[in-house]
This record gives sequence, C-alpha cells and structure tokens, in this order.
Amino acid sequence: MKNIDINKLPPTESDTIEFKMSFNSGCIETLVAFANTKGGSIYIGIADNAEIKGVATGAESVSQWINEIKSKTEPALIPDVDEIDVENKKVVVLTMPEFPIKPVSVKGKYYKRNGNSNHLLSLNEILNLHIKTFNSSWDYYYDVNHQVTDISEDKVLKLISLYNKNREIPVEKNVYEFLTKMELLREGKLTNAGFLLLMKNDSALSGIELGHFQNEITIKDGITISTDLVSEVEEVMAFIRKHISKAFIITGNPAREERWDYPLDAIREIVMNMIVHRDYSHHGDSSVKIFPDRIEFFNPGRLPEQISIENLISGNYVSDCRNKLISKVFKEIAWIERYGSGIKRVMDMFRMYGSPTLVFENFQHGFRVTAYPLTTGDINNKTGIEVTEKVTVKVTVKVTVNQQLILDNILKNQYITSSELAEIVGISERKLKANISKLKAKGLLERLGPARGGYWNIKG
Repeated sequence: MKNIDINKLPPTESDTIEFKMSFNSGCIETLVAFANTKGGSIYIGIADNAEIKGVATGAESVSQWINEIKSKTEPALIPDVDEIDVENKKVVVLTMPEFPIKPVSVKGKYYKRNGNSNHLLSLNEILNLHIKTFNSSWDYYYDVNHQVTDISEDKVLKLISLYNKNREIPVEKNVYEFLTKMELLREGKLTNAGFLLLMKNDSALSGIELGHFQNEITIKDGITISTDLVSEVEEVMAFIRKHISKAFIITGNPAREERWDYPLDAIREIVMNMIVHRDYSHHGDSSVKIFPDRIEFFNPGRLPEQISIENLISGNYVSDCRNKLISKVFKEIAWIERYGSGIKRVMDMFRMYGSPTLVFENFQHGFRVTAYPLTTGDINNKTGIEVTEKVTVKVTVKVTVNQQLILDNILKNQYITSSELAEIVGISERKLKANISKLKAKGLLERLGPARGGYWNIKG
C-alpha cells in the first residue's frame, strides 16, 4: 500500500471520479456507467464532501468485491485495484477504463455517466451505443420490415442521375449494381437507408410535420410528408417558399432583384442536415414551424454527448454522424459535405446575407435550429442600394403569400387568365382582383394589350 499526499487526490466528484464511504451495489452501477462512457475511478473510503474517512478491509474483502462485480455485470467487468494510504487511512481505488464492447449492464440494467451521477439508459440509447461499438449506424442494418420490392426503380434511376451529374465517368444505370455499390443493398437484403432513400410508398418512418402559424397557437396551413428522403428535401423547401415573403428590390436598372426573408441556400442546407442526421429509430417526427418572426426546425435525436452547443458553433468538434449510410449517399450526390462543415457553412451564409444569428439548442428529445428573417431595414442596409429621385416606387416592396403566388404563376405564364390564377392561388376572383390592384399600386404588375388577348407584365 503506497502513501499518497492528500493534495494529489481529486478535489471533487466528476464525470470520471466517484467518492464512496463503502463498497455497495452503487459502486457496481458506477463502474458500469464508467465502462459505457469514458472510464473513471471510484475512491472507496472518501465521503461525498471529499473528507477522508478510510475503509476497513480484511484479507479477502477486495477479492470478494471483484468477484461480485464480475458476477453481476455483462460482459463481466474486472476493474484495476489500488490500495492507498492517505493521512494514515486506507482508501481503495477501483478504476474502470471505457469498455470496448458496449453497452455493459448490471443485473440487466444499463447506465451511463452524466456529470457526477449515473443515468439509466433508454432502449434507444442502448441500441445506439451497441451500434457505435461496431463503428456502424442504424441505417446500415438490414430493414427487417421491408424488401427490395418496397422501393421504386424510378427513384433509383433518379438517384443514379444525381450521382452521375458531377462525375466525368458516369456509372451504368444498372439498378442492382448501383444499390450494391452504395451498400443500400447488402447480400441481396435492403438496408434501412435503402428503404428511407428510395421507398415506393409513403411511410411513417420518414414523417415530417410542416406548419405555417399565424401565432404560437393558431395554424394557418399544415401538412405531413412521409416520402423518400431525397424527395422530402424539395417538398419541405416548396412549403417554406410558399409561406415566407420575398421582396422585390427596384433600383432603376432594367432587371429587378428578388430577395427572400431568409437565405434559401442556407435554409436548404438546414433542411438537408435535418433529414440526414435525424434519429429514425425514435418514434417522434421531425417538424418545420414557420412563424411570422422565425422558422423552427426540430429533429428527434439530440447532439452527441461529446459535442456541446459551443463546440458546434465554434466548429471545434469531430463529426459524429448518426446515419453514416444516408450521409454517404447525400455526399455522393453532392448535396452535403459529410465531414461536419455544414453548420459553419450555414452560419457563414446567414452572416453574409445579413440575417440574425441562428439559435441552436438541445430541446426535449431532440435538436432544434431557429432562424430569423431579414427586415426591410436589413435589406436596405445590407444591399447598399442607392435611392435616387428617379426611383418612383419603393426600393423594397413586401408582398403577401397570395400576391407572391400570383407573381410566380404570371412569371410562368404571362397569358394566364384571372380565373386560372384564382383557382391556383385558392381564392375567389373578387379577392384575386383586389390583390392584383395592390400589386399594380406597388408598381410591380401591369396589364398590357386588349382585355381579350392581352398579357401580364411584371415591372422592374
């Protein structure tokens, strides 16, 4: 037994240090928690307040402790043991490194270390911890509920086209070979990633709730999409574009500038990251909530424990991808950067656009990103537009969602009729005429030619 200076002992409990007055079942739970996290040591004979009390042990005591630990844990744990003398009092130190095969249990229960206490693992955490042990992820495993007949050949061909888009040497449009090459099909069996990316019919597994809110409790429009992950990106973006505003910036030049409330490239990046990094083994859905003053993106699955919000914002972390195979596919079609630079790129895009800072937070059972829009003042300040007396309309003109739909459809077909517009926008012809009058008053729209046979012209 070696003498130890009291000043060399840990001053407090932590995520790797535990003090115990005596050996008991709690010691075994802590060793299991250490094994499932990043290792640690238990000092038996020290009180919670770090006071040295000492522990009395007989010749067989420590051996009995070790045997009890081995018999009650699965896989069996054998900690390192040190007996030390601190101010003439015996302290026994049990040290357990992180175990290579996880999770470890004690009497069928699984614990992890969180701060200076032990927490019981949920079923989902147990599953993810086991998968990570083998350097894999949930989406790589076989889908026991679906077969190759449950995916769409047309969607596979579309994915092949996206894959070939940026390649000098394209792959052949052989469905089976491509699925095998991308590991979406392994040994002839469909993986979870393969089903999610290419599903023929809708599935609750990929559900995303989309809502447009007038205020915190009043929803104006809402849908649930449950299709393949590639299609979901475009469907979410279409819903967002439908319910956010776009300003027309008139500078006196022949061409007008269109500027959305949010940087759409950055919003698309958030949507793709949401879809790629979601915890699909969790029962909850993802959601996108559009409020007048913000958009909230929520995903089941919190940040990995080793990555804090501060790490995320600073970029000081190593990417820990939840869905390695889905991430790989999105990277191969050049939709995302696989290795963790996405958040920094999104923040840079918001900053360059002049938008308020994004807010990231672990929220309930998942992760939430909140984006805030530009204001009219922001647009004027950031674009550096010079307003002169020659400009006879407002430099920045806000339009409503319905007015935006009217303009978008006129851009597609300048000969579209009023009745067709009313049907597409979903309003009466009377309301349509009122909106067109407002667009004309704002200097954005005019009608040219005769009443019959004339056409629309978007000005600026």
